[in-house]
Amino acid sequence: MAKEFSRTQRVAQEMQKEIAIILQREIKDPRIGMATVSGVEVSRDLAYAKVFVTFLNVLVEGHDTEMVKEGIKALNEASGFIRSLLGKAMRLRVVPELTFSYDSSLVEGMRMSNLVSNVVKNDTQRRVTADRNEEE
Repeated sequence: MAKEFSRTQRVAQEMQKEIAIILQREIKDPRIGMATVSGVEVSRDLAYAKVFVTFLNVLVEGHDTEMVKEGIKALNEASGFIRSLLGKAMRLRVVPELTFSYDSSLVEGMRMSNLVSNVVKNDTQRRVTADRNEEE
């Protein structure tokens, strides 16, 4: 019977959970704000990990690229500290080197959802006005 998940996928999933906890509880940098970890990609040899992050305060205040750049820069500067806390939380022989990158999929998903709901609303309004015109 084949394994359902590889070791790298299991490590990535556990790292996502632990890094999210670390960002929530330990990191106090105001540039980061409310960051959520949307995914982690780990190399096959577990030496490197790419952490995808979304900033919730950017969603509320609007898509500001300068805030995103500052947040990613702050996370990459704190990657050594996050890596040391990750090493204490997870029992791995080698803790992967972390690089953070912005994940815009949540912002794009919200934008697409708004576009679809606007189209549905406009379509409903057109049908109502068309029905009224036919009655007259």
